Amino acid sequence: MTGDLPREVLDAVRRMRLVGPDETPQTEALSGGVASDIWRIDAAGGPFCVKRALARLKVAADWRAPVERNVYEVAWFRVAGALVPEAVPAILGHDATAGLFAMAWLEPSRHRLWKADLLAGVVDPAVAWAVGDRLGRIHAGSAARPELAVEFATDAIFHAIRLEPYLEAAARAHPDRAEILHALVARTAATRRCLVHGDVSPKNIQVGPHGPILLDAECAWWGDPAFDVAFCLNHLLLKALHVKRAAADLLESFDRLWAGYRARVDWEPADAVEARIATLLPGLFLARVDGKSPVEYLTDEAERARVRGKAREWLAEPVERLAALRDDWTREIAG
Repeated sequence: MTGDLPREVLDAVRRMRLVGPDETPQTEALSGGVASDIWRIDAAGGPFCVKRALARLKVAADWRAPVERNVYEVAWFRVAGALVPEAVPAILGHDATAGLFAMAWLEPSRHRLWKADLLAGVVDPAVAWAVGDRLGRIHAGSAARPELAVEFATDAIFHAIRLEPYLEAAARAHPDRAEILHALVARTAATRRCLVHGDVSPKNIQVGPHGPILLDAECAWWGDPAFDVAFCLNHLLLKALHVKRAAADLLESFDRLWAGYRARVDWEPADAVEARIATLLPGLFLARVDGKSPVEYLTDEAERARVRGKAREWLAEPVERLAALRDDWTREIAG
């Protein structure tokens, strides 16, 4: 049936020639994202996935973002796919007017959602290393192509869907840390090194037969690679608090992701990247309890208070080495 597929989406995939003019494909609306509508379409040529950006995100707060980010997401996939083909899904078609694109369907029986694995306590640090390695290869490859800065001059979009709802929202919730958080916003916005994904989160990573695959590049931006790494490492620390039986493996995954990534840093000194990651991470840590997009699994107020307290401490007394953050958090969650 196509009852859950808007007519304009069906028309777009027909224009892409992914569905025949007289074909009535089976369709299914998929859940999982807050920023887009996503469907599986079972056409005569096989299944594929369609994604359409939303102007108002599906969260409790009033969070709006430009729908033209869809164009940059497709462009990110194409650049990243040329650099590390195994790290992204194949793009099958794009309709900029309709604000949507089609990509290869990743069969769930062969592709596990990394977030689901981690929350279930199924933690393989080798996966984290591969995420870091692939992300580092994309950053390094794009840093060698400075002409991409013009194509991905998406500062306004990145501010609207990353810096404002995370760091600036956290600053409003914590006025006594606002100056520090706004300084992180300014530094991040001014740092331009390579092509940034912007949403490297376990919910956007499928682990397939050939390793991790990055999805959801709506925040694509020419900017600071530290944002991508801090964004993902943040999730590993949060899950180490929540999934206590897997805390040791999650903390090892934190180390392994950074190790895989660090080995690929060649566009600037690795210590400089690490310092930006380590000082940005506390702001993102705080944002995941007091920003516009809090993580849904931290429902226990005592857990949220521990995140909030440690984030505020790290913001006030910043450290520039990730091992120091990891060690401090290890002591915190062991107590």
